[in-house]
Amino acid sequence: MANTNYRQQPPGYFPQAQMPYGQQPPYYGMQPPYTAPPMMPPAGVAGAKGGINVPGMLPIEESYIENILRLNKGKLVEVFTTFENNKEWNAKIFKGVIEAAGRDHLILSDPQTGDRYLIPMVYVDYVIFSEPIDYEYHFPGAVARYAPR
Repeated sequence: MANTNYRQQPPGYFPQAQMPYGQQPPYYGMQPPYTAPPMMPPAGVAGAKGGINVPGMLPIEESYIENILRLNKGKLVEVFTTFENNKEWNAKIFKGVIEAAGRDHLILSDPQTGDRYLIPMVYVDYVIFSEPIDYEYHFPGAVARYAPR
């Protein structure tokens, strides 16, 4: 007589024993050593110290968007942003003067209303400047340098 308490399982299915959280069942075989493959940067990506420097421009490793925005502090800009999964306003344009820029944010002030906007960089799509963009520091040592993430 067949036991009806067990569900029918497909051939080759072997249920695992239930183990308390954080424990693993014993392994009774030889485990081959694991060697991770060497990590290589993608082709065309310059290392932090191996960037190509073009006279009159920020070095490759220092041309972060926050540095470019910082160079243009006080300029009037339009910042185009996208907020996914937002039914009220999926895309929004902020107009204002750059007050500050950090690694993960931008602060704008609207000269007409006096409002200030703190915009996380993850939402920034692009920025339109109403005048030429400064891309070169006029004094040494002003570039923000960060360790790689």
